[in-house]
Amino acid sequence: MSKKIVDFVKIAWYGKHFGEEPPLVGKRGAGAIFFTGCNLRCIYCQNFQISQQGLGKRYNLKEFIDIMLKLQKERALNIDLVTPTIWRKQIKQAVILAKKKGLKIPIVWNSNAYEEVDDLKEMEGLVDIYLPDFKYSDDNLAFKYSGAKNYVTKATASIKEMQRQVGNLKTFKGIAEKGIIVRHLILPNQAKNSLNVLKIIKKIDKDIMVSLMTQYEPVHKAKDFSEINRTINKKEFNEVLNYFLFLNFKNAWIQERGSHHIFLPDFNKKNPF
Repeated sequence: MSKKIVDFVKIAWYGKHFGEEPPLVGKRGAGAIFFTGCNLRCIYCQNFQISQQGLGKRYNLKEFIDIMLKLQKERALNIDLVTPTIWRKQIKQAVILAKKKGLKIPIVWNSNAYEEVDDLKEMEGLVDIYLPDFKYSDDNLAFKYSGAKNYVTKATASIKEMQRQVGNLKTFKGIAEKGIIVRHLILPNQAKNSLNVLKIIKKIDKDIMVSLMTQYEPVHKAKDFSEINRTINKKEFNEVLNYFLFLNFKNAWIQERGSHHIFLPDFNKKNPF
């Protein structure tokens, strides 16, 4: 007997968002939809209120579709689906129906890369831009900090599948239309992890767009792990940056060290950002 698909999604916040990479926000902002829940349990998650504490509200699929169309009407550049993985079946159904109702702006799949290739194949043709965060090159770290098993193999395969579907980033007048952007967040005391993540990404494709992030903040349960209970220091940043430059990525953004404080949302507020 087949299991009925839940006909709702749980959303913590939606609206115009300007905290993503430049071609995703431009001057008009991304149409962000932050979903409740996540398939990882990162001890340092900046969105822990919604990813792990369940903050959010249920919306039926008609309401979800209306949200996407509303964001388009407000001239958002795209529909930025943040942590969509656990809601993928409902999202697929809603996006198909929303497109029939006139949704034309790009769909962004903003995820942690810990996904099944077969699940991503279900989204082929519906997602225009993939925005995965490639977190770890060490499975032991992945399990320790995020409760994930076999992260490296799974994330690598997922990113390859994402790139197969949409190719490398394509923009028009500086605005993203299609393609993949791979993010990586530098963790304190884990420069080696970052170096090896960059090495894996380079092997996938030297021309892939990379976003190197420094915004780590020891929030949520990170204070219980002394080695990551601080922001990254200048030495760590320079070590990763120098290797990043050595690999000679053709397309990249590098977040300035020290900009982390502007990326800490509070989802108990009407506007968390």
